[in-house]
Amino acid sequence: MSDLIKDIEIVDKSKEVCDVVNVSKDNAVAGQRKLYIESYGCQMNFSDSEIVASIMQKEGFGTTSNFEDADLIFLNTCSIREKAEQTVRKRLTQFNKVKADKPALLVGVLGCMAERLKSQLLEEEKIVDIVAGPDAYRDLPGLVAEVDDGNKGVNVFLSREETYADITPVRLNSNGITAFISIMRGCDNMCSFCVVPFTRGRERSRDPHSIVAEAQELFAKGYKEVTLLGQNVDSYKWSSDDSLKGKAQIEKAEKKGSDVEVVNFANLLEMVAKVNPDLRVRFSTSHPKDITDEVLHTMAAYENICKYIHLPAQSGNTRVLDIMNRTYTREEYIDRVDAIRRILGDDCGISSDMIAGFCTETEEEHKETITLMDYAKYDFSYMFFYSERPGTLAAKKFEDDIPLEVKKRRLKEIIDKQAELSLERNKRDVGRVYKVLVEGTSKRSEEQLKGRNSANKVVVFPRESYNPGEYVNVKITECTAATLIGEAVD
Repeated sequence: MSDLIKDIEIVDKSKEVCDVVNVSKDNAVAGQRKLYIESYGCQMNFSDSEIVASIMQKEGFGTTSNFEDADLIFLNTCSIREKAEQTVRKRLTQFNKVKADKPALLVGVLGCMAERLKSQLLEEEKIVDIVAGPDAYRDLPGLVAEVDDGNKGVNVFLSREETYADITPVRLNSNGITAFISIMRGCDNMCSFCVVPFTRGRERSRDPHSIVAEAQELFAKGYKEVTLLGQNVDSYKWSSDDSLKGKAQIEKAEKKGSDVEVVNFANLLEMVAKVNPDLRVRFSTSHPKDITDEVLHTMAAYENICKYIHLPAQSGNTRVLDIMNRTYTREEYIDRVDAIRRILGDDCGISSDMIAGFCTETEEEHKETITLMDYAKYDFSYMFFYSERPGTLAAKKFEDDIPLEVKKRRLKEIIDKQAELSLERNKRDVGRVYKVLVEGTSKRSEEQLKGRNSANKVVVFPRESYNPGEYVNVKITECTAATLIGEAVD
């Protein structure tokens, strides 16, 4: 390996989902009240914070990257793991010290943790002035006004209709090259380990024409890549008939031969891909029960739809999948992997989520997760041991009976297997040339640029005369399990 190795950012996918923090940038002008937003968890939370910033900007707030300068602090929270909630509570303690010297400072908790804990946050965390769930962001100016008048501000109402389709997000910490576009909200899947249906409500899909318009605006501003976001993008289903609520009603109307316009996810992908061939299109997340061959064929038809799919398995054993309420079997999951390889080829990147030590999981069932990983040959995975979340179906129905030391040992085996597979997959790329969208410089060296290829793999190569936002053909000369290393070629 060359000296370039020391310049590579190694990402621990087992920690990334809950440990990543996005902080608002500085755009406040003289005389404005300053808003500081800190976002935890998934890409959807980061996208939501951009919506919040837009709403508050219209109320005269500018953003700051320094919470000590802020007049209003929002923590956009995650509840998917206990660790994420503990992190937020520790952060609130830090803010409490600032508020002691700055009594006018307002502090709000937004997002999934706000929805799950509701008034408990106001009672237990005395510092919190505002609690707002994911569907209540339009009400934030009113909640701030209530607090300004000496009251507490709370709105955790879950909507069946809110999509924020008419709000243009303020791009926080944007590199000016890649951006998120939220296409739907909520989730109808009741996975037994997951709090999302309770914290984000039922599925509803955003008007596709507003999505295309947002993509067009981003491209006009110089962005080169958009990621379409949803808890389950393959369930996306929109109808021009406003009276039809939810995917089931739309599909029922379709079967009756209704004349209304209906757009599914494959249709939407094509619409966004047609914005411009130089605009890359990604999406996340897919559900194995819903991703169709139509989506895969659409991906194959457009070069600018990236050949990468995040396809969470969670377990490789059918019995465990059943008590997780994942609604597919091991064999059905493998069928979707086979379809991806058949239609998009072996170079299509596939990643996954895996949970070690779910309730009642046996050693043999754990081994089936390892063998599924061997079959799918994931490029990377997000890997965790099971953490019981209050209020979920699993917490109500099953005993969390796997000892912590067993969970940790099984997780290590999963992580070790993924490291092996990631290196194996990356070695295949050595000697090949990939089109890379440059996103910026390596964190380790100003002399190196980094970007990603279509399969979502990080590529590092010498800066030379290239700039962020450009497409560069890079020949891969070596690799690690996390990164491809190469040199630009004509």
